[in-house]
Amino acid sequence: MAEKKSMKKIDRDKVKEELERKQILDIQKELVKDRRLRLVLMSFLLGALLFTVSYGSIENPFQYTFSKIGNRFNIGNRVLFVVWAISVGTIVQASILALFEIEKYRNKRQTIFIVSGSIFLIATAAAPSLPDLPFWTWVHLVTAGLFAVLLSFGFIPFAFWVARENPRLTRVIHVWLGITWGGGIFWYITLGNTGMFEMWFFVFFIVFLLYLSLVLFEEKIVKQSTILLRDEDNLNLGIEKIFINLEKEKKRKKQARKKSKQKQKG
Repeated sequence: MAEKKSMKKIDRDKVKEELERKQILDIQKELVKDRRLRLVLMSFLLGALLFTVSYGSIENPFQYTFSKIGNRFNIGNRVLFVVWAISVGTIVQASILALFEIEKYRNKRQTIFIVSGSIFLIATAAAPSLPDLPFWTWVHLVTAGLFAVLLSFGFIPFAFWVARENPRLTRVIHVWLGITWGGGIFWYITLGNTGMFEMWFFVFFIVFLLYLSLVLFEEKIVKQSTILLRDEDNLNLGIEKIFINLEKEKKRKKQARKKSKQKQKG
C-alpha cells in the first residue's frame, strides 16, 4: 500500500512538472511571436513614414496637397498617390488592429471604423480630383472627410482607454494626440488647404504608432517574462536565456522527429 501511495505521489509530481514545463514553453513561444510581430510592424511603419515624407516632398507641400501632387502633374505622380494610399492605409490599419489585440481591446464598432477609414483613404486616391471632373472631385472630398472622421472615431477612444489602463502613459498619450490632431488643424487654419497639414498629421500619427508599438509590446513582453525570471538575479541575462532555451527545445524536437523518421524507414 505504501508503495502504491508513493507511486501516485511520484506520478502527480511528474504531471505537475510536465505542466509547468509546457506553460513555460508556451510563454517562450508567445514571447518570440510578440518580438517578431513588433519588429515587422515597426519596420513597416518606418517604411510608411519615409514613403509619406518622400511623396509629400515631390512638390512644395506648402502649396500643393497630396491630392494635387497626385492628380495635377503627371501619370507617374497619379500612380504613386494610389500606391501611397494603399500602402500607408493598410500599414496604419494593421498596426492599430495589432495594438487592439496586444491590449485585448475588444470593440467591434471601432474596429469597423479603422478598417472603413483605410478603405476610404484608398477610395480618396482612386477618385481623381480635377476641375473638369466635378463629380469625382466631390467623391474625392467626401471620401477624404470620411477617412478623417472614421480614423479619429476609431483610434482616439482607444488611445484614451490605453491612457486610463496605463496611468504612466496618460500625459504622453494626451500630448501626442494634441500634437497630431491639434497640429494638423492648426496648419489647416493657418495655411489653408495645403499639403503641410496632411504631412504633419501623417508623420506625427505614424511616429505615435511607432511609440505605442514599442511601449505596449515591451510592456506585454515584460509581464510575460516576469513569470520566467522569478529566480534570476540578472534580468537581461535571464531574458536571453529564455530565447536560447527555446532554440534548444526546437532543435531537440527537430532531432527527435528526424530520428523517428529514420527508424520508420529502417
